[in-house]
Amino acid sequence: MQSVSDEEIFLPGGEIWVYNLEGGTWQVFHMTGEIPPSMSGSCSCFLNDHLYIFGGCDDNGQTNQMYCVDLTDGKYVWRKIAPKSGSAPSPRDKLSCWLYNDRLIYFGGYGRKLLTDINSRSRNFIADEASWVSDAFWGWNNEVHVFDPSEVSWNVPQTHGRAPAPRAAHAGATLGCKGYICGGRVRETRTSDIHCLDLESWTWSEIAPLSTSPVGRSWHTLTAVSDTTMFLFGGLSLNSILYNIGDGWLFDVETKKWTEFEHPFQNKPRLWHSACVAKDADVVVFGGSCDYILLVDSVS
Repeated sequence: MQSVSDEEIFLPGGEIWVYNLEGGTWQVFHMTGEIPPSMSGSCSCFLNDHLYIFGGCDDNGQTNQMYCVDLTDGKYVWRKIAPKSGSAPSPRDKLSCWLYNDRLIYFGGYGRKLLTDINSRSRNFIADEASWVSDAFWGWNNEVHVFDPSEVSWNVPQTHGRAPAPRAAHAGATLGCKGYICGGRVRETRTSDIHCLDLESWTWSEIAPLSTSPVGRSWHTLTAVSDTTMFLFGGLSLNSILYNIGDGWLFDVETKKWTEFEHPFQNKPRLWHSACVAKDADVVVFGGSCDYILLVDSVS
């Protein structure tokens, strides 16, 4: 999504851009098939040569549709996935995904739920009180949903332990058999707490850092750079006013310590960016908004 002249413009879903890290060149490919609608806040991941996109928000609100494309056959044909068993999560955006045992494991997000689906005793959903419309609420959740591409099926695992507070716009990473989340928006606050879900036993635990932690934030990225270390970058924070940040931090899950990472680009803060790990634990950051996107129409 891009803001132009105070209007939000969704970028097309019918093209894919490929960047050659060695040559420093871009190439665009035009896609066919069941092209996803133009959306923001979708969750994407790459598994077994395929790109999966789930959820997001378009002009009609949040969605719970999933799309897939093979990135290696050179055809770039989108395919909408209809599950053979199980039910997809409720419509949502700003969620995260872990990859483990060839499955896609989704956590959290913000979206719409019918009143009939909200249990007053449940801790899985916090309603945004200002969002009530006739038979539904919008709000934050801490649900875990698993998609198995080989079976084309959804399921909801029974988790144990104390789950994180419902949230959206957090960041996640997978280390070994564990999925981690950091920060995000919890109601009107932005946090930097760290939670871990064991993807074998489905047990939650919270990690209490033994050092100074980054300021709370949302719309940041968390990238696994080794078997024990994750790199946090950027985001949107709240300290009496909303502001962008460009700092970077390393978190070691064994020592439970944060270390601020010095880099020369702190004058280029951003949120809504994407990040991935390349060779030699390099983290590649692309795009995002260099000013709070709801206030200023500046996009990197």
